[in-house]
Amino acid sequence: MTKPSKAEIIDLVSKLSKNRIKGSVRLEMPGTATLYVDETGAIESDRAADITLTADASVFYDIAMGVKNPAKAFMLRQLKVDGNPMKALKIGEILSTTGEAS
Repeated sequence: MTKPSKAEIIDLVSKLSKNRIKGSVRLEMPGTATLYVDETGAIESDRAADITLTADASVFYDIAMGVKNPAKAFMLRQLKVDGNPMKALKIGEILSTTGEAS
């Protein structure tokens, strides 16, 4: 699998989060980008947020495409959560594309 570009990730996360995220989340992708995500979408920024999720860019992309389960990624230590784990699960559900993969 090819590594998704920063622009692809920002576009996908923006589409999935617009008008759906309550509060804010910071997505840290070491070596790729740090995104600030709220109900308006995603922008590249290291701004503080309610919760921080850290993972490789391909992990976030697979979650957003519905290929990878966010809870499973967390349990496999592919996704690190700094903040409320219940809120992280909710955000993971929002960022997972529904109906794409089972």
